[in-house]
Amino acid sequence: MSYGFQQRRAGVLLHPTSLPSRTLEDAEAWLDFLSKCGLSMWQMLPLGVPQEDYSPYQCLSAFAVNPALLGSPMPRNAHNSDYQDFCAREAHWLDDYALFICIKSAQENTAWFDWPQELKWRNQDALQRFAHTQQDELQAVKWEQYQLHQQWRKLRDSAAARDIHLFGDMPIFVAHDSADVWACPQRFLLDEQGMPTWVTGVPPDYFSTTGQRWGNPHYNWDYHIEEGFQWWLARLEHHFRWFDLVRIDHFRGLQAVWMIDAREETAVNGHWQEVPGDQLLAALKKHIDPLPLVAEDLGIITPEVRALKQKYHLPGMAVLQFAFDAFEDNPHKPANITPNCVVYTGTHDNDTTLGWYQSLAEDARRFVQEMLHMPADGDIVDTMIDTAMESRANLAIIPLQDFLKLGSEARMNIPGTANGNWRWRFRWEQLSADDLPAHIHSQVTRSKRKPSP
Repeated sequence: MSYGFQQRRAGVLLHPTSLPSRTLEDAEAWLDFLSKCGLSMWQMLPLGVPQEDYSPYQCLSAFAVNPALLGSPMPRNAHNSDYQDFCAREAHWLDDYALFICIKSAQENTAWFDWPQELKWRNQDALQRFAHTQQDELQAVKWEQYQLHQQWRKLRDSAAARDIHLFGDMPIFVAHDSADVWACPQRFLLDEQGMPTWVTGVPPDYFSTTGQRWGNPHYNWDYHIEEGFQWWLARLEHHFRWFDLVRIDHFRGLQAVWMIDAREETAVNGHWQEVPGDQLLAALKKHIDPLPLVAEDLGIITPEVRALKQKYHLPGMAVLQFAFDAFEDNPHKPANITPNCVVYTGTHDNDTTLGWYQSLAEDARRFVQEMLHMPADGDIVDTMIDTAMESRANLAIIPLQDFLKLGSEARMNIPGTANGNWRWRFRWEQLSADDLPAHIHSQVTRSKRKPSP
């Protein structure tokens, strides 16, 4: 079920780990709630296998799905023909991922670049010996991924039956300690020890005075060009099988990237370097057209990045919490929001709308009220949601925390911090309080975002 930006729709941002069970077992009931509300888009964060800090943006594989989402697993049946077909079809990533996870477990969860040399550098005899002794464990890892694919197939069918689209998120970079880097280190800028020579991040910005040093290895783009973007195309097509629409996180990294010498402790010192994102998107467009992508284009965006986005007709993003300054050309101001755009009250990197508003100084609050034409006794959260809904953006996405009018205690992530993020989840009783579905339904209907049957 593809999604074009010709229809006005409204949706919700909620990661599956924020469901009450933190698993996909709650998905049917969640879809029922969305349907009652008139919401027809479910956006989530990346579904990958997170590392110890739970961040969905630093995962052990660019393809595998977090097995913690499974809930109650089915008994394993390695002779199931559908399972065998799945293993054959997904072998291009699944075989390496299963090996990676099992070796990692046997090595007490140490990173691949600290493994014994023959395993670190994938000596084929050593890998075969390991696989021979770990056949049961390897099958268990593959069976988990098979079950997740089965559950997701049912979820996609259930969502489609309710005319609900699924909106995914793809981190532009992959973690250093991941199956992808271990399986093919030539695709990344690494030294002879397997360590990054240059790492990713962004220079100082709205969120941080020292920038953000993410630490992912940069791509060896010459190698990706030589192999015809094989890994990239497989990764994107994989996401398109899971989602109707995919956001590319840090889209500007397809035009130029911030190169930080790996010896630097912060992101302050670095330089921008152009990358062949245009070639990659052109290669992708040969397989799928139009591209079901959204460009995360927040922060300082250059004319070159805007040109790349416009060349492939990719929608961008507007975040209302960024609208309140003195610059008339601010793209987040309601008057400047265009139809080919996704508008948010805030994203997973922002405070909740209530928490954000309560943190403002009194004069800043008055400025917000004036800009939104809100009376002093008005409800800031409803006003922000209505402003997003009534904007010209054809897609409006509201975090569930804002529909629930929650404060900073429900914030999902604070950029630049490593602990305490990604943990929030709701309780079912919160969804029925104050006749919430009817209230949301009226907001969706008023703004003409309920699609025709």
